[in-house]
Amino acid sequence: MVRLILLLLGVNYLRRRARALIWIGAIFFAFGMALIVDALDGVVHFPLKVFAWLLLLEGLATLAIATIGVGGQRLVRGLKGGTFTVAALLVLLFDQHNGNFWLSMLFGTLFLADGLLQCVAAYVVRYPRWAWAIAGGALEIVVAIFFYQPYPTHYKGTLPYAIGLGLVFTGWNVLVLAMRARRMRGDFRVEQILGSPEDKRRLWSERPRAPRWDGPPADSEPALTVHVWTPSGSSKAPARRHPVIDRYIAAVDKNGVISTGHAALESHEGVYVSLYPAKEIDRSPDQFGQLLRATRENDVPGTFQPNYATESKAWCPSTVKVRIRNYSPQQLAAFWQTYQQNATYNLTHRNCSSSVAKALEAAIEGRVGQLHDGGDAGWWTFVRLWLTPELWVAAQLRKRAKTMAWTPGLVLDYARAVSMLVDPRPFGWITMTSLALRRMRRSRRAWREAEQAASQAQGNATHASHG
Repeated sequence: MVRLILLLLGVNYLRRRARALIWIGAIFFAFGMALIVDALDGVVHFPLKVFAWLLLLEGLATLAIATIGVGGQRLVRGLKGGTFTVAALLVLLFDQHNGNFWLSMLFGTLFLADGLLQCVAAYVVRYPRWAWAIAGGALEIVVAIFFYQPYPTHYKGTLPYAIGLGLVFTGWNVLVLAMRARRMRGDFRVEQILGSPEDKRRLWSERPRAPRWDGPPADSEPALTVHVWTPSGSSKAPARRHPVIDRYIAAVDKNGVISTGHAALESHEGVYVSLYPAKEIDRSPDQFGQLLRATRENDVPGTFQPNYATESKAWCPSTVKVRIRNYSPQQLAAFWQTYQQNATYNLTHRNCSSSVAKALEAAIEGRVGQLHDGGDAGWWTFVRLWLTPELWVAAQLRKRAKTMAWTPGLVLDYARAVSMLVDPRPFGWITMTSLALRRMRRSRRAWREAEQAASQAQGNATHASHG
């Protein structure tokens, strides 16, 4: 999440607030360590019941807005809301010993599943720095074992442990974020091409403005477009139904042919990022496992498609489009000028989806940290970004893609989440809660109308029988 915040706010924004962020990170880290140390002797002074009620409210609020999202947003929100709700109910409904035991099992299972998934994915894909990813997954497994075994408190300190670990990791990441921002000169992707912060603000202010900046761009407005051909939507023959797999990994049609989908990025200024293998790769099930490795023996020559019109005509129109208004054409052009010089294609490490993800991040870098007129945003921007639910969704999707591989499905959900962060909207929780409430009111109204219709039909039937 910290790297995503660095990306969205920009180095210049964070560097001006580095000292305050260092203090914030240090306080979080110290408070988390205090909670962990306090729980080690089994005598917990942490107000568990009060925190459980707050956790329950957070979980129920997340579940209430889970249906507002699309695609993977629903899954991630549902997982977060369900975990928070179950954890809170375990504290509130069970006695202290049983509640702490089941909390330990819940947290341990979550850490174990995430750690194993990260280790297995890193070993199979073998992307650069995969050994570090395995080390991170192994650390999660160690934390899971710590939750599973009763020593030293016989599960009495489960919740303070979990909260303390969360605060320690958050504080450490904020400290790293602040120190990294202090060391860097300008935005870290395009500083040498775009020059000083003043040059960037001037280039940004020269971009034509839309009269309103609330919500997604209209069809007539200049925007950055992420095109996604989903695996099942782009399959030549009818695809067999495999939930989740055909959404994020690959679809298999009735003839046994595997389709991984495709992703491309198009800007209003004419940049088109679409990397494809120059020669079709054999994706038969027998060889697909070997092709997943992000090693050099799987590098093949690639080609960049000229534009969307040509690609869609030769294949088919994209299944889904995500449009983003708040981006920098200059940063995207600078990225594309360098990236297109290497046309190497790798199915997992350098594919169409990873190319789109990198181009998207280059285009939106620092956009949240600036006002609409190119000036610097205030602290409320940082707080608002931190509290927006889509930041957590985007961070989880980005982490999973970085530790496994970018796929068209992940790019689609990531672009949707990022679009809600970089395009100004009314505050996320308030907006989505009101949408959820309106949806519930519509559902209750529909139920009442159905009940009235059923009662009226039953009354007519009774009247006809007496007649």
